[in-house]
Amino acid sequence: PSSLRRHTRGLARLGWRLSNLLRGGQGKGWTTVTAVEALVYYHFEYLVWKRFKAAIRGGDYDVVHRLTPLTPTAASLMASATEQAGVPFVVGPLNGGVPWPRQFQSARRREREWLSYVRGLYRLLPGYRSMRRKARAIIVGSRDTRGQMPDWALERCVYIPENAVDPARFGRAKPETVSSPLRVAFVGRLVPYKGADMLIEAAAELVRQDRLRLDIYGDGPQRPKLEALVGRLKLGAGVKLHGHIPHEQLQDQLRQADLMGFPSIREFGGGVVLEAMAVGVVPMVVNYGGLADLVTPRAGYLIELASRPELIRRFRQTLEQVVEEPGILIGKARVARERVLTYFTWQAKAAQTLKVYDWVLSPGSPKPDFGMPFPDLNVPENTTGRLAP
Repeated sequence: PSSLRRHTRGLARLGWRLSNLLRGGQGKGWTTVTAVEALVYYHFEYLVWKRFKAAIRGGDYDVVHRLTPLTPTAASLMASATEQAGVPFVVGPLNGGVPWPRQFQSARRREREWLSYVRGLYRLLPGYRSMRRKARAIIVGSRDTRGQMPDWALERCVYIPENAVDPARFGRAKPETVSSPLRVAFVGRLVPYKGADMLIEAAAELVRQDRLRLDIYGDGPQRPKLEALVGRLKLGAGVKLHGHIPHEQLQDQLRQADLMGFPSIREFGGGVVLEAMAVGVVPMVVNYGGLADLVTPRAGYLIELASRPELIRRFRQTLEQVVEEPGILIGKARVARERVLTYFTWQAKAAQTLKVYDWVLSPGSPKPDFGMPFPDLNVPENTTGRLAP
């Protein structure tokens, strides 16, 4: 309701200013932003309960579902209150908290993630235990987040990834052809942990040989360094930094690519990877965090996490394999596209959530199990892909 927005807008603005002050500006230190928002959320939920408690207690609602915030660090005091009223409480999808890889602590510092060192203190916040004990269902958006749940809460956890795509915006498949030179796209904020610089280094020799073209879509504080890197490596027009692309134009840009290179070393949701898969672009991602839940070996390439030099080498080696055998992408693209259009549309996610509602409203019924991660479908492919060692 608009009244809730009016009452929380001022406090939310104050929280945003405080988080920017603590992290030293925008674009980095997202753990700090999340921590401040988690504290602001208590006020928002108080107003929600004040506005709806009579209706909840009066039986006007069958289920109370807290969809946002996504972070597991934001506890809910309403879980106990709604359960006392006899109305099942559902929370999620919860997602976040992927540990910083030990091989990339310098990126952690560059991202100003100082608060991430003490992130575990959120377990001491009011409502942490009661939300997990009183919720009839906890929707977890990744295997990492499920791993953060206490053992006594796992029986109430259902795995449903947070992100999805709109087929009306990302549903027009690219032709089943592979470009020559190979077209590789990167989409994301240009910040250290997204790894655009590692992709440029991995692709450099193939770009100089005119066997690969790299398109980088996105903007951020790292852009000047990336432009300097392209110049230093003498990659010329083989690497193009397009800057920010409006979301409604992204599908047409992605359809020009054959492969999406995304060496992010700490990703939670990975929505842009699902968008690429939906139009038939094969993903090449790091086998860590949320991306490992979305991509399978049949649908793309999972590159094992390693130190920065070794990760670049592994991406380079896999790019060389694809350039030598580009036809392999056609079969993988079919699997990737079908995977997204079956499991990862908003309509599919709504159907998955309805099954959770049915479960909490029918005591004794079996808990929904969609697989973790979702399994691949039996889609014919031309050949079997290879993983980097």
